[in-house]
Amino acid sequence: MLQVLSSAWALLLGMGLLMVGNGLQGTLLGVRGEIEGFSTLEMSFVMSAYFLGFLGGSRLAPEMIRRVGHVRVFAALASFISAVMIMYPLLTNPVAWFVGRVVIGFCFSGVYVTAESWLNNAADNENRGKALSLYMIVQMTGIVTAQALMLVGGPEGYESFVIASILVSISFAPILLSISPTPAFDTAKPMSLRKIQQISPLGCVGMFLLGGVFSAQFGMAAVYGSVAGLTLTQISIFVATFYVAALLVQYPLGWLSDRMDRRRLIFLVASGGAGGALLAMLLGDYFAILLIAAFVIGGMSNPLYSLLLAHTNDFLSHDDMAAASGGLVFINGLGAITGPLITGWLMSDKVFGPSGFFFLIAVLLIVLALYAAFRMTQRPSIPVEETGTMSPMGPIATQVAMEVAQEVAIEAELEGQEAEQSA
Repeated sequence: MLQVLSSAWALLLGMGLLMVGNGLQGTLLGVRGEIEGFSTLEMSFVMSAYFLGFLGGSRLAPEMIRRVGHVRVFAALASFISAVMIMYPLLTNPVAWFVGRVVIGFCFSGVYVTAESWLNNAADNENRGKALSLYMIVQMTGIVTAQALMLVGGPEGYESFVIASILVSISFAPILLSISPTPAFDTAKPMSLRKIQQISPLGCVGMFLLGGVFSAQFGMAAVYGSVAGLTLTQISIFVATFYVAALLVQYPLGWLSDRMDRRRLIFLVASGGAGGALLAMLLGDYFAILLIAAFVIGGMSNPLYSLLLAHTNDFLSHDDMAAASGGLVFINGLGAITGPLITGWLMSDKVFGPSGFFFLIAVLLIVLALYAAFRMTQRPSIPVEETGTMSPMGPIATQVAMEVAQEVAIEAELEGQEAEQSA
């Protein structure tokens, strides 16, 4: 672990600052939209726009990097991110925010693709798994830290937006100045969605449903807090709880994943997350219960991303894993676009009100749990000793990070086979 830190500390620091800036702007908009009088439906379109841009960026950024290189793409997209963050408080209009969120989602996707390829280049076969774990920890820590910064400037002015812009601008310095030379860039052509569906129906359906769950958390949690009448401090704690739980629960679930039928674990984890959402619907008026529910939802739903990836890998050859990762990212992105839109409709006064936020999460996770149970009846489970290792991944990972996770899984499987042969 220390070896990874010594070789990639600048990159990880830059990515941490990026995540703080991204997490801060997302929560800021959710609270500021309520102050500006935007309707819940309008805010749902604004929040969904980020995932629309992110999906587009994940498809186009690789080609941009191949044409003009990492540094130019990174610097250009970084400039747009800083500019959009300053634009938000100047143009307090839902349409302007929607356009800004599309742009910022596209740019963050390209920045992540660039940084993740640098991270992969900085690691070797011996520490790539540790580098990936550190990367995920940095991501979650950055989002949690962002919620604390919500209390520094306040959402009603422009100071917090300036802070977010400054953090993003500063993050580029360690990345651009410390990483040399720029790595070669290549990603596998995504596998067709039809083929992924045939190979792993649960992985395909689960990734789509999970996209809706995560985008509701990342995009609409602050909106829920504002509509439900939580204070700014309570909103910050509430949003942070999702990601603290994800960080704490990811590794214990990974340990279990390597020792039992993954479909059974997916069923149990999805059911647990749905239970947390139902608890919030029933007793969400009590803030302590709300935090317990957020911890359960975040702790159960976020690791499902890694679980579904590992489950899909169990049915793939090594040569197909990288190609499948691109298709899974795309499927997850499609689900993410729809999440805030449906959540906004459900949170309207004509439907469920604020509790519609938890209703959608509960429904999506229940459907995932039921589908996992159904899939257990359709084909026999793979013996545990023949399954690969689960690599920790965050739901905001791009195709590059997914491919790194695939490499880690392959290397772990080959090491296990070599150990068995030498025993």
